[in-house]
Amino acid sequence: MTYLEAAYRYETPPGEAELRAMDSVREVYGIQRIQFKEKERTVRVRFDASRLKGDAVAKLLRQAGIDVREQLALA
Repeated sequence: MTYLEAAYRYETPPGEAELRAMDSVREVYGIQRIQFKEKERTVRVRFDASRLKGDAVAKLLRQAGIDVREQLALA
């Protein structure tokens, strides 16, 4: 397994329904950790790169109702 971390900027802060929907994203095989930073309006996801790609992770977030705008470069 090769774990990568991706960060995405979102526009609208997630509400209760979106946070509940995130439970289904956390259960996806290959997702290890999801961390929101409300002040920065970012969400960081650690995932298994042998199972998922960054685009697939962004799609999962969007399906959960997170208003993902862009993927950020991590230093």
